[in-house]
Amino acid sequence: MAGLTFILSGGAAILVRYGGRPPQPWQTVLVLSAVAALWLLVAIYFLGDISAHFNPATTLAFALRRDMGWVMAGIYWVVQFAAAACGSLLARAFFGVAGNLAATTPPRGQSWQAAGFEAIITFGLVLVVLNLANGPKLNGPFVPLAVGAYIMAWGAMGGPFDGASMNPARSFGPDLALGDLSAWWVYLVGPVGGAVAAVGVAYVLRGPARAEEAMAAMGMPLDRGR
Repeated sequence: MAGLTFILSGGAAILVRYGGRPPQPWQTVLVLSAVAALWLLVAIYFLGDISAHFNPATTLAFALRRDMGWVMAGIYWVVQFAAAACGSLLARAFFGVAGNLAATTPPRGQSWQAAGFEAIITFGLVLVVLNLANGPKLNGPFVPLAVGAYIMAWGAMGGPFDGASMNPARSFGPDLALGDLSAWWVYLVGPVGGAVAAVGVAYVLRGPARAEEAMAAMGMPLDRGR
């Protein structure tokens, strides 16, 4: 299902950008942000009671917080990156390399600045997830709305700078399909650093995770574990 999210988001982004008259840059950024936020919102509502791990950075945060084991986290990472690769490769098969497959690219000569920016916005995203969710999985109707709003807000504001990825897998897929991973480290180092910092701040704010949160992170709905 995570792969479905990547496929539909990437395909929609390309179709919007190259279907008919090319939009203005601000329109492209707004549409990309809206598509990503809305599909994430739908995916969390649909799969939140089973597994809502769509971002390797948030999975890392759950593992660091001992909400889940490292073996399970590793399985999630394999699936997340494989889904991103499959989605982007399918998009390339359908549409070619139009729109650069919605790849995220740092400004020329500003790779480290982009990595720092990704760290900051990913820090905020992970902190939102850890503090608004009662556990790392959906346990309330407004958590997906908050996460979706955060993604859209920073996508619209930071998209013109470096793509505002906040997700190593989201950046990995298009780069792999395009055969150019030279800048992918920006979208790995930045989000990983931001996720680690967010775990530390969340611990100060909330303390260690509870047993119910660990069960939720492993994919068990909270009401099923009672």
